[in-house]
Amino acid sequence: MEEEDLSNSPELFEHFNFTSDQGQELLRVDKFLMARIPNTTRNKIQKAAIDGHIKVNKKPVKSNYKVKPFDEVTLELPYPPQEIELIPEDIPLDIIYEDDEVLVVNKQAGLVVHPGYGNFTGTLVNGLIFHFENLPKTDVPNRPGLVHRLDKDTTGIMVVAKTDHALSHLGKQFFDRTSERRYNALVWGDVKEDSGTVEGNVGRSLKNRKVMEVFPEEDYGKHAVTHYKVLKRYGYVTLIECKLETGRTHQIRIHMKYLGHPLFNDSSYGGDRILKGTSFSKYKQFINNCFKILPRQALHAKTLGFEHPKTGKWLNFDSDLPKDMKAVLEKWDVYVANRGDVK
Repeated sequence: MEEEDLSNSPELFEHFNFTSDQGQELLRVDKFLMARIPNTTRNKIQKAAIDGHIKVNKKPVKSNYKVKPFDEVTLELPYPPQEIELIPEDIPLDIIYEDDEVLVVNKQAGLVVHPGYGNFTGTLVNGLIFHFENLPKTDVPNRPGLVHRLDKDTTGIMVVAKTDHALSHLGKQFFDRTSERRYNALVWGDVKEDSGTVEGNVGRSLKNRKVMEVFPEEDYGKHAVTHYKVLKRYGYVTLIECKLETGRTHQIRIHMKYLGHPLFNDSSYGGDRILKGTSFSKYKQFINNCFKILPRQALHAKTLGFEHPKTGKWLNFDSDLPKDMKAVLEKWDVYVANRGDVK
């Protein structure tokens, strides 16, 4: 999977709440829940614990926590994805490469990748099935041909499989981390090191399921690694390149926030306000103008490399920065030139 949650819409969850009685013997919480929730599996419950969705007395616990008398145990389980009638729509696609096996597109901002809760039409998938017949089905409904994903407001390169063989072959490359993905991002602050690595498990926030969070402990979330290097410094903001070693939902966005450098105008992670620089009126107006030009997080999937599933040849694709990011960087160039050293 790629660095993204497709629609930024909240997932739907089933909620369970139990209070153990006075005579409750010490019992692992996963076994406690298995005995009380029909039609579920131990794997689902253990995954819920890893994701922080099992709480005892309002605090997340591991699956081996021992339930005691009068403990209040709560559990959230996501509803299984439902099949949605996919409607072909004539949505323009920026195709930069195509053959019998694969399709490479440059996704525009504002385009949700596939249908889901709150986004049943108008997605990249709706456009794909209009232009291409018989895309291979994936294990998850509503995602024909998709190997990875990008956020609604993240732009850049995606590969789509046109055959079952390509889907399997490309999926294995992403799983084995042999594909190569590089992003450009504008982040708040003057990044201290010229290059570095961010490690930290990424999982859905325990307080707000719409966003992700970094969990230093290995008990929650999924292992995630982002390598970054500085491309250009503007004093109050920095243009960086990020190379993904893993591909978790919102990985770059939350890893950079964890590092202390949220993405410029990322409303989900606090980047949509002035975080560096003074608040005098001209600077504030300058930032507001930048936000208007770039009304989304400043993140672009710039390059993608993978082995062609049929020929075995290594393919590498590069895309220009979108107009909105270019325009904001040009404004920063002018600002720095006029202000001199803005650190």
